[in-house]
Amino acid sequence: MTGKTGERLDGRFARLWAASTMSALGSGMATVAAPLFVASRTDDPLTVSAASAVAWLPWLLFALPGGVLVDRVDRRRLMVVIDWVRVAALAVLTAAIVTGRAGVALLYAVLFVVNAGEVVFRTAGQAMLPTLVPRSLLERANGWLGGGTTLTQGMIAGPLGGLLFVLAASIPFGVNGATYALSAVLIGLVGGSYRGAPASGGRHSVRVEVVEGFRWLLSQRLLRTMTFLIGLLNLTLTAAMAVLVLLATRRLGLGSVGYGVLFTCMAVGGLLGSVVGDRLVARITATWTIRVGLLIEAGLHLALAASRSAVVIAVALFAFGVHGALWNMVSNSLRQRLTPAALQGRVGSTTLFIAAGGNCLGALLGGLVAARFGLTAPYWVGFVVAVAVTAVTWRVFDRSTVAAAYADPAPAPDDRPATVA
Repeated sequence: MTGKTGERLDGRFARLWAASTMSALGSGMATVAAPLFVASRTDDPLTVSAASAVAWLPWLLFALPGGVLVDRVDRRRLMVVIDWVRVAALAVLTAAIVTGRAGVALLYAVLFVVNAGEVVFRTAGQAMLPTLVPRSLLERANGWLGGGTTLTQGMIAGPLGGLLFVLAASIPFGVNGATYALSAVLIGLVGGSYRGAPASGGRHSVRVEVVEGFRWLLSQRLLRTMTFLIGLLNLTLTAAMAVLVLLATRRLGLGSVGYGVLFTCMAVGGLLGSVVGDRLVARITATWTIRVGLLIEAGLHLALAASRSAVVIAVALFAFGVHGALWNMVSNSLRQRLTPAALQGRVGSTTLFIAAGGNCLGALLGGLVAARFGLTAPYWVGFVVAVAVTAVTWRVFDRSTVAAAYADPAPAPDDRPATVA
């Protein structure tokens, strides 16, 4: 894990990576087990789908105030506290399932607590990273974090969670709690202080501090464009994925295994992109990583809309997986480079809020558009939107603008480095 300048991702980052990866594994298993548990209690589709709604709701409710909290306290200690709260919540759920006292309402409550914690935990981790790793290695660090999540949550957690649920309904939730406990221990061993720099003018109300972060983001053309692109493209992508099972079975003639393979192709692409992404970005530049990624996004929607070949769509999903890993790597690194330390939490949480909003709206709109205009309609809409935003934003990501973001230190009159124990 050594960069061109001889700088390294040290043991502190290794512990953060291990904590993040273990946490993602446990969360992935619980994500699979939760709807299985609800389905074992009721046949009502609304009740079953409500599990997903409960999981997404905290992202909209707590992303923005969570960013304020992240900027006010020590980010490492906050992550440890969140992990132990989630351990306690999952312990209650596991014990209730074992004793036969668990109901759907308790599951919903625990999912809400766990995902509320995940919102703030992820924001704190992203805000902590620029003071934990050398600036020149931010792409590599973000790539390793994304790759660990892709491997465990996207490829291992699904089948493992389903298998453990068959053995006993309580096991996936108990294992999830254990992964959070291990995560808390590992983050506690990172060492150092990671408190955000004090805001100029002292502490204000949560609303004022949220607005401050949002206004700063709006003033940055590059970050502003990337943030709203993520929200818009998430909307069209989630709309497309919401009806992918119907496209796979009705149009491509795939069964459940073939449908699952499509997601595996995307996960494999994401893993590959995470592993080689920092070298690829260095070779072709961040500018062309972003621009080519937008073209791949448009190509995926076009393939889903026009092709009847499962192979073509599998290749398109693989390419999209690579693009997704590279896009997250570049966008996170640019945000971490350009954002002052005092605003890292709020700017990061604003990005998460807009991205989650796109996911939530997309999940609703995908089915509505397909039902009204036909199964391929969401994909044609996604293709048109992707082409339009590519044309509109192409010049925003010019070489000089992106190169300046990489060359200049983060603009931070309030910045001060984290102290390391």
